[in-house]
Amino acid sequence: MPRSTAGTARATGKHSKLAQTYRRFAEVDAPKISPLYERLARALSESPEALHAIESAPARKRNPPLILAALHHLALTYQAPTLTTTYKAAASTATTASTAAAASTTTAAPTAAGAPTVAAAPTTAGASTAAAASTTTAASAAAAGSATAAAPATAAGSTTTAGSTTAAVSHVSTNVDVAAGSDAAADFNVAAGSNVAASVDLPALTDLAVDAAIRTLVEMTDAVVAVVAQRKVRANVLGNHAVLYPAIAEVARRAGAGAVGLIDVGCSAGFNLNVDRARINYGNGQTLGDPSSPVQVSASVVGDRPIPRHAMPEVVARIGIDLEPIDTRDADEAQWLRACVPPDQPDRIARLEGELELAASAPPFLMQGDKVDLLPDALARVPADALPVVTTTWALSDLPLESRLRFLQCLDAAATNRPIAWVSVEGVGVAPAFPTFGDRPASGHSIIGLAVFNHSTLNAKAVGRCWLRGQMLAWLADS
Repeated sequence: MPRSTAGTARATGKHSKLAQTYRRFAEVDAPKISPLYERLARALSESPEALHAIESAPARKRNPPLILAALHHLALTYQAPTLTTTYKAAASTATTASTAAAASTTTAAPTAAGAPTVAAAPTTAGASTAAAASTTTAASAAAAGSATAAAPATAAGSTTTAGSTTAAVSHVSTNVDVAAGSDAAADFNVAAGSNVAASVDLPALTDLAVDAAIRTLVEMTDAVVAVVAQRKVRANVLGNHAVLYPAIAEVARRAGAGAVGLIDVGCSAGFNLNVDRARINYGNGQTLGDPSSPVQVSASVVGDRPIPRHAMPEVVARIGIDLEPIDTRDADEAQWLRACVPPDQPDRIARLEGELELAASAPPFLMQGDKVDLLPDALARVPADALPVVTTTWALSDLPLESRLRFLQCLDAAATNRPIAWVSVEGVGVAPAFPTFGDRPASGHSIIGLAVFNHSTLNAKAVGRCWLRGQMLAWLADS
């Protein structure tokens, strides 16, 4: 899809506001999540045809993450074969690059303001390769029957800034299997080291993917609009295992519990509820969880104090509460979660597949409705001989203070006949009852809090800080 200077001028005229939205996404948000999406969002902002297509969607459905996820969905389900092919090739090369980088160096975690030392998160051996090879059988089942005929080369007349679209796409199409009847989602990521990745460099493949995405958007506008009309972006659904595992194990130890029932408030897909079955590798050399788990998590440790080493008690109940919980047993829901991950992020793709595998083997009980209203019912579902542990990870910030206080009162009221525990990972000052180490609100980090309600007694302690949604943490309490 040509992106001429004249076209750019028109894009910033008739569609100036939308163009600005996509340009800002390319400059501010996309660099943090995906090089491919950075290039694609910028190209969309410069294409009058693409902007016109986006404007066919309802105004609240035109945001870049949703449109990009819809395009990825069309690729994953083989409705846009050329886009499937080019996304596959870009994913393959990203996997190869990620594997090479992991083998050559371990990058130190960013130092938080005031953080003394940081033990960098270890690179999980084989994680990137697994991302390419391990788009699992669950993905295959979700995509069964969705494959179409082999992806054709780019349509006649297509051009690209790479300057060699026809030859390159033909070559990629030859080397990427999109044969009819293949397992679409399982095959989506080409194995690292394939001849596609070896023979076409990443910038060229990215240009091909960008042009294929714009052409798909323009030529399949109705299909894109149909997807965005019934979907919302599902971001940050992966489990927060690195921060939750030690916190849950510690609060269970403090309460003297031999078994726990987990209740995750604001659960989304419920992946936090399988925290006991994940494997966490900390930058200081500590490990927690199941070494054979399909979910391998790395996290950096700030400071010299170790993470608590207590084992997780037996989990006898897994209950999630959300206004819109995601039942990943539904193949369409699982496929949409995949579509919300950029195709050039192999580690995140592998992590999602592992989370889906765990959820399929131990589905949580999901409750749909208000976070506070459903809490008493959820607590009552935990067996009497187990400690109910309520977890909130950035789930309370969207509630007014009145509702947060009511949440606290619900926990207190339920503790009349047995102890109730609460593990809170919320922004500074968001969770009532927890001290904040004197930190100011909106400081860029979160407070890890542990509380035990027992009859009329509340024992609430702040035990640590975390950054980057739990990818970096400092444990500050004795354990």
